[in-house]
Amino acid sequence: MAEVHLELTQRSRSTVLTLTGILDLRSHPTVRDGLLKAATVAPDGLIADVSGLGFAGDAQLSVFALVAMRLGDWPGIPFALVTRRPDQAALLRRSPVARYARVHRDAAEAEREFGDPVRRRAVREFPRADTTAALARRFVTEVCQAWAIPELVDDARIVVTEFVENTLRYTRSHPEVRIDLRRGICTIAVSDDDPRPAELRERQTATGPGLGLMLVARLARVWGCSGSWGGGKVVWATLRVSQDVRGITTAGSGEGPRSP
Repeated sequence: MAEVHLELTQRSRSTVLTLTGILDLRSHPTVRDGLLKAATVAPDGLIADVSGLGFAGDAQLSVFALVAMRLGDWPGIPFALVTRRPDQAALLRRSPVARYARVHRDAAEAEREFGDPVRRRAVREFPRADTTAALARRFVTEVCQAWAIPELVDDARIVVTEFVENTLRYTRSHPEVRIDLRRGICTIAVSDDDPRPAELRERQTATGPGLGLMLVARLARVWGCSGSWGGGKVVWATLRVSQDVRGITTAGSGEGPRSP
């Protein structure tokens, strides 16, 4: 059975995941999941260094296109491939993968291609308490108001309530809420330390807890659950900013309210 080794390196402007081994049908899930998990700790961009990775067949290269498309939904960061091998670079550039991820000689070249990220981000961890959901709602309200996207407040409060309550109900973690705004898309994400996939359950009674998957799915442009590099997970949903304020939200980067 082919094995792939993954090594994560944090740079000032990107996160690099170095892959060594053989990419084949059996190692395909390891490469896919490793890259998606690495993206949860890559705020500015993710680079896959494949110099030490052998390709058992061209069909397996589709994993890089799949990852690039997934990262376009969340966390919305640029993704690139790096290789020091000219033959490998030529193969990748001839393949359909090149439509989704650029191929570079090194991480520095890839970072120059990334450019300066146009995004805003706010992160806050909350305690496990009866008031946690209310505190999370207040947090997203403050951020939306600070970023001049008040039209998202109601939907963002509903989404964060569902995600935080699921964290409190089904895990022992302290929920961490992350809000990102980039290119007209606002993402609400809640992470925890439990690797089990999130279960967004339908409300059983009119007064039962939880607003359910159907409502989150209806409000969100897209939503999902991703494993995190640290071993837990991130549940996220994206909300589209209205056209009339999109120019304001993409004009620069900044941060929302911080925890005291």
